[in-house]
Amino acid sequence: MCGILAIIGKGKDEQLVRTLSKRMSHRGPDESDLLITANGHILSHERLSIIDLHSGRQPIKGCKTAYMVHNGEIYNHQALRDGILKHHTFRSKSDSEVIVHLYEEFGYDFLHLLDGDFAFVVVDGDDFIAGRDPMGVKPLYYGLDERGRIYFASEMKPIADQCKTFSTFPPGHYYTPKDGFVKYYRPEYEDYKKADKSLDLDLIRETLIEATRKRLMSDVPIGVLLSGGLDSSLTSSIAARLLAAQGKKLHSFSIGLDKDAPDAVAARKVAAFLDTEHHEVHFTIEQGIEILEKLIWHLETYDVTSVRASTPMYFLSKAITQQGIKVVLSGEGADEIFGGYLYFRNAPSTEDFQKETIERVQKLFTADLLRADKSTMAHGLEARVPFLDKAFLDMAMLIEAREKQPKTYDGVEKYILRKAFDVEEQPYLPKEVLWRQKEQFSDGVGYNWIDQLIEYASSQVTDEQLATAAERFPYNTPATKEAYFYRDIFHKHYPQVSAAQTVRKWIPKWQENQDPSGRANAAHVQADTEIAKPSIVV
Repeated sequence: MCGILAIIGKGKDEQLVRTLSKRMSHRGPDESDLLITANGHILSHERLSIIDLHSGRQPIKGCKTAYMVHNGEIYNHQALRDGILKHHTFRSKSDSEVIVHLYEEFGYDFLHLLDGDFAFVVVDGDDFIAGRDPMGVKPLYYGLDERGRIYFASEMKPIADQCKTFSTFPPGHYYTPKDGFVKYYRPEYEDYKKADKSLDLDLIRETLIEATRKRLMSDVPIGVLLSGGLDSSLTSSIAARLLAAQGKKLHSFSIGLDKDAPDAVAARKVAAFLDTEHHEVHFTIEQGIEILEKLIWHLETYDVTSVRASTPMYFLSKAITQQGIKVVLSGEGADEIFGGYLYFRNAPSTEDFQKETIERVQKLFTADLLRADKSTMAHGLEARVPFLDKAFLDMAMLIEAREKQPKTYDGVEKYILRKAFDVEEQPYLPKEVLWRQKEQFSDGVGYNWIDQLIEYASSQVTDEQLATAAERFPYNTPATKEAYFYRDIFHKHYPQVSAAQTVRKWIPKWQENQDPSGRANAAHVQADTEIAKPSIVV
């Protein structure tokens, strides 16, 4: 994981570009390098060393005239080296290097061969290609300055004040000067009618195990984010088994307001069951409020649920890197794939349910994946997401939609995922964790976190400010004082209209209360009486 910056076009001052790249040095604290090509284009890289610690420095040169910068991991790099690229001369053992050789071998047509999470730019003379992984696990932005130079960057920070317009690079696409944006990832499941495959619990289990196994690829220690919920507990259980087979012990990390937070209690139980080296982190509401401005600068979003959930993740990530861990597994994606959010219970039809799972998966890069990447990379920590493995997605999204619906199983969400790992011999998890109700991360760290955050944010915004919000923020106008407060902070750092337009708000469907907290859904068995009120105004 790293931070990349590429400027296609001549004349940009080298020292300025170094300064711009350093705005995201938190993404790559280990090394930094910059290359100006013979044609005047610039590639800059901030490196977090995970694979090939000693010779994997970037930009990487191909066999001829191409250079490349890359952020992410290519999990099938060894298979590519041993197979279709075996006649190429490699300069390093880095997984990244296969990208430039694939370009040399196939031109633009190679992204479908990559199994990984990536954002990259290859420059070859005046030709170039930029690409992003199918789901947008790794962030990428692009922009255009007043002289027509094209910019690509892992975050908005290096380019927001340099480009007259900029935007989010769409996942599952590549861009070339010849063809513009080309969609290379076209999964069957994008057609909701294709979700008709028979349920195979063994296949669910085996495919997730394989997705987790490949994400243990690392030359540095790996940990897991363990909230005690189903998704992180499953990935932790699988990883613990795989590492134990290698004689290694897994480090697990959880966070809460105190030791009695719902997630902290469940995580301790899971950690004890799995025999992990468990670390528990606590933060105070005051500490959370204190870092909001810095957090929003890192996140590059004003989405309410992203800010709420990123705060504990930010503190947890800092504690993890202090332990010497550079890579963690995380459970993002399962709720979108299997309809795990509580509002999915209210889907009016199976067709609506399936369409919503598809839409949520497609929009993950605007919400949970953005949060997972930027709140961890704020401290130079890489988060990997097994549930969004391409093979797992292609399998799970095509399961007959009715099999995923909570109402098929008396309201139990993610029933088939739970059932797939409900084995009697060598159980993966304690029963009470395997069948625990969904608890959204920002709720699970302690219910007071959201309640007091709303109260604080509301105290910082006047009624008049909220009433005239549309005048100040005509795009994506904030509807609550909490939303206004976050938007105001975002605007200080990213005042450009283009910046505001990169943000998508996460809003649950099929429920009266539009607050994104899981407790706003009537299905939450411990719903707070205030936040669950349909008429609440915050």
